[in-house]
Amino acid sequence: MTERSDPARRPGSPPRREAPATFTAFGLASEAEPLAPGLHVVATPIGNLRDITIRALATLAAADAVLAEDTRVTRTLLAHYGITTPLMAYHEHSTESVRERMVERLREGQALALVSDAGTPLVSDPGFKLVLAAIEAGIPVTPVPGASAVMTALVAAGLPTDRFFFEGFLPQKGGARRNRLAELGQLPGTLVLFESPHRLPDMLADAVTVLGPERPAAVTRELTKLYETIRRGTLGDLSAAFAAEGAPKGEIVVLIGAGPEDAPDDGDPDALDAALRAALAEHSVKDAASLVAARTGRKRRLVYARAVELARTGSDDPA
Repeated sequence: MTERSDPARRPGSPPRREAPATFTAFGLASEAEPLAPGLHVVATPIGNLRDITIRALATLAAADAVLAEDTRVTRTLLAHYGITTPLMAYHEHSTESVRERMVERLREGQALALVSDAGTPLVSDPGFKLVLAAIEAGIPVTPVPGASAVMTALVAAGLPTDRFFFEGFLPQKGGARRNRLAELGQLPGTLVLFESPHRLPDMLADAVTVLGPERPAAVTRELTKLYETIRRGTLGDLSAAFAAEGAPKGEIVVLIGAGPEDAPDDGDPDALDAALRAALAEHSVKDAASLVAARTGRKRRLVYARAVELARTGSDDPA
């Protein structure tokens, strides 16, 4: 690639390309069309390097720079496809001044491509602040869709896909994690969670405690990679398996099926009271109500009201 002097170019801007940008796919060099100015949010593979679109390759090749969460990871991808676009680091520790410099480059009419380490940017990565800054500056933001660990896990889990909720990572501490699971347990859809391998056994044990052992679930590992694994079963079965085996290796996505439909308000009051008394023996009123509501599918406000009543009276008889 040759460069030429451009007196109209602002200081700090990259030199304009004399020749068209190219990328290599299927053993053939392809020419990338010029890219419109603005921020281009580009999905990249979550594991298998072949899981990238032609549009994504053309965008990465034609951009003035690629903003990467980890330049080492992205450099491997670009090298695989013969792309020589300059790389710049943009990650969770990037300061406001870094974003301001990037927005200034966008204002100058440059085309910047934003990528994460893997998958679709902004999903559990720091790209949101830059996208928001670009929007506030009136700069076009163009999505270039592609691979996503969330969708890849969801379609292979064997759980309902008509409604789902992506939570990302749960809190690291057990108490906060159980409280959040109790809140999520009320949602009428499949839950999609990211989890660190070393925390997976504890998280599954907490899910059993809060949601019960019978909910259908799946644990996916290393999706699209050589050792891809998808394990399906009940929460109880999966928790027992990983408790015995220990923490796995690799990237983990956990999916949990929806609980039962809301129980009728006139359900068995004795069963509800028994469940609440057992929970109140170990938890606060709020946590006990959340746990029992998540397990039974009853409306939380009604369960909480009864828990308050039982805690106040301490009586086995209905007040």
